[in-house]
Amino acid sequence: MPSRSEVAALIDHTLLAPEATAEQVAALVAEGAELGTFSVCVSPSMLPVAATEGLKVACVCGFPSGAHTSEVKAAEAARAVADGVDEVDMVINLALAKQGDWEGVEADIRAVREACAGALLKVIIESAALTDDEIVAACKASEAAGADFVKTSTGFHKAGGASTHAVALMRRTVGDRLGVKASGGIRDAETALAMIEAGANRLGLSASRAILDGLED
Repeated sequence: MPSRSEVAALIDHTLLAPEATAEQVAALVAEGAELGTFSVCVSPSMLPVAATEGLKVACVCGFPSGAHTSEVKAAEAARAVADGVDEVDMVINLALAKQGDWEGVEADIRAVREACAGALLKVIIESAALTDDEIVAACKASEAAGADFVKTSTGFHKAGGASTHAVALMRRTVGDRLGVKASGGIRDAETALAMIEAGANRLGLSASRAILDGLED
């Protein structure tokens, strides 16, 4: 079983509540540094973030619906990179996915990929809203478009968040070529460990402290 510090190093410590304040974001950064998380993940309007050394900064793009034009997503990603982020977590266009327009999904992701410059790109496929075949196709489109990670969920969709089934399917699809991030509804150490066992090598968590307190070094 991974240790507390090993799990911490996989965590994007996240605060995406629409009402989150700058003071709360500052507290998030301080807590992430204290806990030893990989990064903090915030809304783009909170950038730039003065992170401590060794703590990466991520932000979301086209969030939470993904129903933005590719041009708007690309502009949002470019602004985030200019504001100093290391990573961008974008949401796919779910309507295109449900219509089976995988070329359109790929083009949407590629537009953001090109706008991200050197930043790492994670693609949120909203797995709970997709069939298994659609999950596989979304992962393939993400890889073809140049993504670095595929990610399960925004945590805002009524269909639900991450599942070990989706994580395992995503890992089988992308192999070791891309990362897999599990996010959405992970609130205890048991669930976090199950996601890692299923193949996740990054976790999006808002309850990071509570989860890490359930682990031992």
